[in-house]
Amino acid sequence: MQHRFLKRLLLSVAALVLALSTWAVAPAAWAFDNPELLPNYETPIIDLANFLPSLQEETLAQEIKNFEAQTGWKLRVLTQYDQTPGRAVKNYWGLDDKSVLLVADGRGGNLLAFNVGDDVYQLLPRTFWVELQTRFGNLYFVRDNGENNSIAKSLDVVKQCLSKGGCGVVPGLPREQWILTLITSVIGGVVFGLAAIPRKKNQIVAWQWALIFSPLWGILFVAFGIGPVVTRTSEFLPLFRNIIGFVLGALVAYLSPVVNQSTTSET
Repeated sequence: MQHRFLKRLLLSVAALVLALSTWAVAPAAWAFDNPELLPNYETPIIDLANFLPSLQEETLAQEIKNFEAQTGWKLRVLTQYDQTPGRAVKNYWGLDDKSVLLVADGRGGNLLAFNVGDDVYQLLPRTFWVELQTRFGNLYFVRDNGENNSIAKSLDVVKQCLSKGGCGVVPGLPREQWILTLITSVIGGVVFGLAAIPRKKNQIVAWQWALIFSPLWGILFVAFGIGPVVTRTSEFLPLFRNIIGFVLGALVAYLSPVVNQSTTSET
């Protein structure tokens, strides 16, 4: 019994020594902190993945410098693929609470990631950055417009919002997002129309039922159909189309019993 115990103890000690020796000789994690990849000159853009054409990179770099001189906000861009300087960029650029670091990495499902200072969050909330990443960093946008334009568009939006004192949402209404708001507006109208169908004789509109279902059609129409439009664009046409969609959806649902009765009578 004692012999078995000593044998197990020796095996455990040997395994521990082997693990410690392996850890001691393991190579440093340069992927997370590799200052050798940083240039020896000052630049707001480090394009390790070669996403930006030379002329566009020079233009963006000059725009970033001018924006920082005018506003005090510090924008920086890092593109990477197989290698990254990692945390070394913080000291290289002197990133602080007034800094925005855009990291473009083509290895993930979304091209863009943002490292944002605390002062920036006061003007641009976390939901803004999620929407910005989703809109310009998704695979379809990158495929149709290229990595360089994904980076440039994102920087333009950030500069625009910081210049005017902040944004709750990303400005602009993409066609895909507007179609979604139109669909929710029509569905909201259908719910309203079904709820307003008369249930008593000589009743024209069942307002009581319409009010009971108002939280449902109100959320669909106002929160998801109107809200995203008015907060992202000042154009009247998308708003007008959504209102018409709500009205048409309500009329179709409201008149559906009359159409069914007429069809039955003719039959």
